[in-house]
Amino acid sequence: MTTPRVRLNRDRVLQAAVGVADQIGIDALSMRRLAEELGVVPMALYKHVANKEQLLDGMVEVIVAEIDPPAQHGDWKSTVRQRVLSARRVLLRHPWARQVLESRTDHTPTVLAYLESTIGMFLAGGFSVDLTHHVMHALGSRMWGFTQELFDQPAGPGGAAPAEVPPETIAAQGRLLAERYPNIGQISAAAAHDDTAVARGCDDRFEFEFALDLLLDGFERLHQSGWSSAPGSEHPHAELLAP
Repeated sequence: MTTPRVRLNRDRVLQAAVGVADQIGIDALSMRRLAEELGVVPMALYKHVANKEQLLDGMVEVIVAEIDPPAQHGDWKSTVRQRVLSARRVLLRHPWARQVLESRTDHTPTVLAYLESTIGMFLAGGFSVDLTHHVMHALGSRMWGFTQELFDQPAGPGGAAPAEVPPETIAAQGRLLAERYPNIGQISAAAAHDDTAVARGCDDRFEFEFALDLLLDGFERLHQSGWSSAPGSEHPHAELLAP
């Protein structure tokens, strides 16, 4: 007895594309490879996505939908923090997603809805429109769960994790770095390290949350002081951000 073929639709195409990208990276994803995964001819895909750019837009919709919605209870700071960390967990599940997010030039309704929701969390917390505007600039890509860190490890093809490096090679590189650049060497030696199977470099989660909490604390002080960027108003940044 022949098993009936599952009817193809846009959601199934996008979910399959995300799965393929998770396996082989975004650069290796093609309409032909996706069609093979779904067991259809490539032309069948074009009924649901017009081209690869539209496919990538749809894949962004899928990953944004995986981010937890804002908590219904709690203060603005914990709500924003939980949402941003949820976004970070999603990007860790899909290493290629950062590359795709950075490549999008058009904001889809799903992306706009996420921006709308993020802005709404600050406004609901009593932030002025003026302060919220600057807060969104300061958050930048951190809102999506990533940021360009000073000591970022370069990603592999298609946003994949970098290849494993033997511990002895890492140690030798560290010694050479400390000899040539002693200040960088001191910072690197003082860095906390992951206790995971891949114990290398800074603890990315700690560093991400450390910077996020600094930002949120700063936003809170500005909000409580009634800060404004209007011409003629004072901008006592140093005093406001001091403990």
